[in-house]
Amino acid sequence: MPSARKVALDALERIEHHGAYANLVLPTLLGRSGLPERDRRFVTDLVYGTTRMRRACDFLVDRFLTKPPVDRVRSALRLGAYQLAYGGVAAHAAVAETVAVTPRSARGLVNAVLRRVADQPLGPDDWPDDATRLSVPDWVVERLTADLGRAQALAALATMNEPAEVVERPDGYVQDTASQLVTALVGAEAGERVLDLCAAPGGKATALAAAGARVVAADVRERRAGLVRANAERTGVGDRVAVVTADGTRPPWRAGSFDRVLVDAPCSGLGTLRRRADLRWRVEPASVDRLAALQRSLVAAAADLVRPGGTLVYSVCTLTVAESVEVDAWLRAERPDLTPLDPPGDPWAPWGSGALLLPQAADTDGMALFRYQRSP
Repeated sequence: MPSARKVALDALERIEHHGAYANLVLPTLLGRSGLPERDRRFVTDLVYGTTRMRRACDFLVDRFLTKPPVDRVRSALRLGAYQLAYGGVAAHAAVAETVAVTPRSARGLVNAVLRRVADQPLGPDDWPDDATRLSVPDWVVERLTADLGRAQALAALATMNEPAEVVERPDGYVQDTASQLVTALVGAEAGERVLDLCAAPGGKATALAAAGARVVAADVRERRAGLVRANAERTGVGDRVAVVTADGTRPPWRAGSFDRVLVDAPCSGLGTLRRRADLRWRVEPASVDRLAALQRSLVAAAADLVRPGGTLVYSVCTLTVAESVEVDAWLRAERPDLTPLDPPGDPWAPWGSGALLLPQAADTDGMALFRYQRSP
């Protein structure tokens, strides 16, 4: 049976140097590891934590390197640095056990570097900049600072560097509290016809159906639509969720077909960095504006599908102005028949005509929400 750190190192090497997704490669490796549950939890923390804190870990070790190490050795150094600086692991165990799973030819180097990391911890003022300290790309700090203000941006990023709490609904579906709040604010009632236009993997669609609504759940990809279908069956609402593969920018339904339409749109995901550990290293600055254009197309198409007097809800799990306030302003200018509904109260904060949920406000994902009523 491999050690926990061996499994973690294998996962990190695949994520960092071979483009694997953390949420896909880790379950596969754990599934064939034979490790007991306690060790599996430890591996999960090591992999997700090291992936989140990659840039900070590199800074910690690079102070003591004279040249860049090869890929697996780089991953081992990051793994050890995470344990020492963030993982709460005793220094002797973090160093010795990490060295033990390092390629034999590099064990002396890794031992020496990690011992120096342990002996020379950094204080809050010893980092070169906020982006390195918080372990995100420079542009993320710059963009969120411009959009939220420095204090709120740094607090949001710090919160998203903490492990995400597992929140399980009564039906067994695991879903962050922020997404559950959005579903509740759709306000669906029993018997209403509700469209979830971008439904995969199905968390919001199944919750809407559990409230008694008759839900049409759409996604542009057949495979992702299949996830919605499977989750609807698993949570016991399969008979109330009709799953459709459809392009939300060109929806196949007649105008006014639904009492309520939810557009939980594809976005940069910058409010989900703690749950999606490797997203910060994958998303690019250009993604924000590209996705904002898609979001405008989706909400414009969705507005036509709301019956007179019905409601449209737009949400994104990100914190950028371009994907939230600017989409809201554009939609209200394009569709004067949509009247913004009052924003919810605490822990939400006013944001455009809607509301923003910051990660630090309630220890949740970051989320923006806008609700409109179509004129009768």
